[in-house]
Amino acid sequence: MLYLIFVSLVWAFSPGLIQNRLAGLDSSFVTTVRLGLALLMFLPFIRVRWLSPRNSLLLLCLGAVQFGVMYLAYNESFKHLASHEVALFTLTTPVFVTLLADALEGKIHPRSLGAALLAVAGTAVVVFQGKELKPTLFGLALVQLSNLAFAVGQVGYRRFREKQGTVKDHEVFAVLYAGGVALAFAVMLTRGVSIDLSTPQVMTLLYLGLIASGLGFFFWNVGATRVTAGQLAVMNNAKIPLMVAASLLVFGEHADPLRLAVSLVLLVLAVLLADRQ
Repeated sequence: MLYLIFVSLVWAFSPGLIQNRLAGLDSSFVTTVRLGLALLMFLPFIRVRWLSPRNSLLLLCLGAVQFGVMYLAYNESFKHLASHEVALFTLTTPVFVTLLADALEGKIHPRSLGAALLAVAGTAVVVFQGKELKPTLFGLALVQLSNLAFAVGQVGYRRFREKQGTVKDHEVFAVLYAGGVALAFAVMLTRGVSIDLSTPQVMTLLYLGLIASGLGFFFWNVGATRVTAGQLAVMNNAKIPLMVAASLLVFGEHADPLRLAVSLVLLVLAVLLADRQ
C-alpha cells in the first residue's frame, strides 16, 4: 500500500505542473522527452530472454498505445482544459477497462453500460457550465482518448503477463516505453517542433520523466501486486481528488465547488458500478 500512496502523491502534482510549467511546449515534444527519460531509466534492466520477435512487437505496440497515444492525447488536452478538469476526467479509465474486458469476453453487462452513462453524466456537469463549449468538448474527447488508450494497454499487458507468467515487469518495461517514444518522436518529426526551454521547464520535464513516469508506473505495478483488488480500486480512485486538490490549492486554479463535487460523485459511482461485476 505504501507504494501506491507514494505514487498517488507524486502523480497529484503532474496535471498542475504540465498546465503551469510546460505551457506553450508542443505535446509531442513533452511526450517524447518524458517517455525517453523513463526508457533510459529502465534500459539497464531489460532481459532479452523474454524478447522473441513476437513478444517484442507485441510489447512495442502495447507501449505505443498505452504510453504513446495516452500521453500525446493527455498532454494536448491541457490546451483546452484546466488541469483540475483534466485530472477529474481521467476518472473514467476504470470504466473503459471494464467495458474492454466485457468486449473481449463477447458480452456486455448492464452494469457496464450503466457505469458508462454515469461517467458521461459526470463529465457533462463540468463541461456544460456556460463557458465556450467547442474547445471544452475537444479537450474532453482528448482526455477520453487518453483514458481509452491507457485502458487498452492495461488490458493487453495483463493478458501478456497471464501468458508469460514468469516475466518480471522491470525486465520488459523498457520495451513498452520504447514503443511510446517511437510513436511520439514520429509525431514530433511531422510537426517540425522548435525547442527553447527555460530552466524550470527542464526541471519539470526531468521530474515528470524520471519520477512521475519512470518510477511512478513501475512502483504502481509493484504495489498493485501486493494489495487486494478492493484496495487497488480505492487507490485508483483516491489519486484523482489529490490531483484536483493540488491543481486548485497549489497552482491556484478556480472551479465551481458544487459542480465539481457533483461531477466527482457521479464519476466515483460510475467506477464503483463498473467494479461490481
